[in-house]
Amino acid sequence: MTSCAEEGGCPSDYIAISISAICMILLLSRLISPFVVHKVPRSKGSGFWIPVIQVFASCNLLLSIVLSVNFLDFKKKYWWQSCYVWAVWVEGPLGFGLLLSCRISQAFQLYYIFVKRCLPPIRSYIFLPLLLFPWIAGAAFIHIRKPLNNLCHMGTWWIIPVVCLHTLYVATLVGFTAAIRHIEFRFDELRDLWRGILISASTIGVWTAAYILNEVHDDVSWLQAASRFLLLVTASILILALFSLSSSQPLLSQISLRRREPLEYETMGQALGIPDSGLLLQREKALVIDPSEPLDKLLLNKRFRHSFMAFADSCLAGENVHFYDEVHELSKIPVEDTVKRIYMARHIIEKYISAGATTEVNISHRSRQEILTTSNLACPDLFNNALNELIQLMKTNLVRDYWSSTFYLKFKEESSMRSNSHELEQMRGWNYSPRLSSVHGIDDPFHQEHFPKGSGCN
Repeated sequence: MTSCAEEGGCPSDYIAISISAICMILLLSRLISPFVVHKVPRSKGSGFWIPVIQVFASCNLLLSIVLSVNFLDFKKKYWWQSCYVWAVWVEGPLGFGLLLSCRISQAFQLYYIFVKRCLPPIRSYIFLPLLLFPWIAGAAFIHIRKPLNNLCHMGTWWIIPVVCLHTLYVATLVGFTAAIRHIEFRFDELRDLWRGILISASTIGVWTAAYILNEVHDDVSWLQAASRFLLLVTASILILALFSLSSSQPLLSQISLRRREPLEYETMGQALGIPDSGLLLQREKALVIDPSEPLDKLLLNKRFRHSFMAFADSCLAGENVHFYDEVHELSKIPVEDTVKRIYMARHIIEKYISAGATTEVNISHRSRQEILTTSNLACPDLFNNALNELIQLMKTNLVRDYWSSTFYLKFKEESSMRSNSHELEQMRGWNYSPRLSSVHGIDDPFHQEHFPKGSGCN
């Protein structure tokens, strides 16, 4: 035990614990605030539970350091106070190992989605335990051999493999990130991921040095105080860097579980900059809808599609039309723009295709597996079979009732009004006088009568 610990604790210990508590509060606020402040919808997949596990691992890492390197002076009477519980299991598999495994899992997903252009072959709930297995095996081996002394320190020959295991996971994370360095991400995932890795790598370097000094030189009181201070402070910075400065999922709705864009987009199409995505242009020409025409042709008209979508929503069957609408938006993205197409395709899969999705569509198992096992997420024909099935389903269940609904009557009335308004606007905007047509700006006494081309509300 160090001399200042015998006197009630070093001042540096109190400072380190205070910094650790502040970082943990900031970390929890970054996890909770998107759902409380920005009302971000909670994802059911790994985009939600991996960051939650990461926060859990961060808490374990900080708590294990506090309880295993003599920040608190108490007698270890019970098994849960043992050095092997905190310095081996909580710090290793449940702390640092779990924290790095979460980040590797996310980088692994980015690699397969954007480089391989397919969904990861291993689900995250399987891949994460596989990553943790070396940590669990190492912790079990140390627990059996029991090399720790009464200060929870181990000898030099035990420190070497432990540090190598830490370094291996950092190198794996850097390797997956380097493999996606050439991808031009839409939402700056790679830039944030690299920034997080650079800060984390430098922090881990200091943390490893402090860890070695704390383990080897347990007879030097001032070195023990300085090393445990660095251990806790650098670990606090590490957990914030890994969570806040790197992406958790390549989607706008949840990036590090917080809003990153100054504008709030209602659809992924708007976020990706697809022209006229989700908008009904006021100056769009009204078209006469013929009920005898095929549904797939009628759905190409945006105003009809929105009217039909509202009717389907009222029948609690709107997911099919929403799926069609988003696939139609996907078709606007050029085939050569693979990154945008992958973003949109991944969004559609998570929202409509994946089992248990919030708006899962009713398609055959064969079509679903074709999408989930595709070798090219940017393929233009990826959703064609599913789309054909859903159009047939809508023809059977929705179309006949729509033509006799108030939604169609309202759409028909609005189309008629827009058609009359468009004809009137053309008549008022027609300029019969050559003299007036050459007058522009405020010098034109009739400038209020002019309707410049392109004016209108988008």
